[in-house]
Amino acid sequence: MESKKSPKKEWMNTSRIQTLIDGIFAIAMTLLVLNLDIPDFPSDVTDATLSTFLIGMIPKFYVYGLSFILLAVFWRVNHGQFHFIKKADMALIWINVSWLLFVALVPFSTILIGEYGDLQSAALFFNSNMFIIGALSFTNWYYAYKKDLTDMDKSPQTFRRYMGINLSFPLASLIAIGVSLVHPALSTTVYATIPIIKRIGDIITKKIHD
Repeated sequence: MESKKSPKKEWMNTSRIQTLIDGIFAIAMTLLVLNLDIPDFPSDVTDATLSTFLIGMIPKFYVYGLSFILLAVFWRVNHGQFHFIKKADMALIWINVSWLLFVALVPFSTILIGEYGDLQSAALFFNSNMFIIGALSFTNWYYAYKKDLTDMDKSPQTFRRYMGINLSFPLASLIAIGVSLVHPALSTTVYATIPIIKRIGDIITKKIHD
């Protein structure tokens, strides 16, 4: 009796995933500018009126810049991950598709916090959006490493370095969510402390890995 051979594992080339990621990020980062709308001024608008308008737009400029930079950092971290991830299975594909689902939501959450940044629900929505993006980025790296989808040959140094980077974003978002419950308008300032939080993430990663 012939023995049945187990079906060969099929892998997907990661270049298709990276192309999709680049496209979604380009669209999401471009759509952020929609938060910066200009009202219909009367034909006799003065410098004083325009100056007042621009000063009033400072919170929106801040949120726009913050969201743009955070998306750029997320993209850069993902690019670094796929420098080592050389193949993908269906689970990794769906992790990235789920991740992009929330990346594409950033323009909406940015408009929401730009308009209503002093309200708790708007701040919680924005920071929760960032938390999920950070958590899925962490999951992507952890899963790829544990399933031998990388070409690092289980390098603990590189693994720990990217684990620390990927932990810093969900940790910062969790702190921002906590601040949202007390002072919603200040919650986004937490992201400026990510370099410090990364050091905490490095310590946590080292303890877990050791």
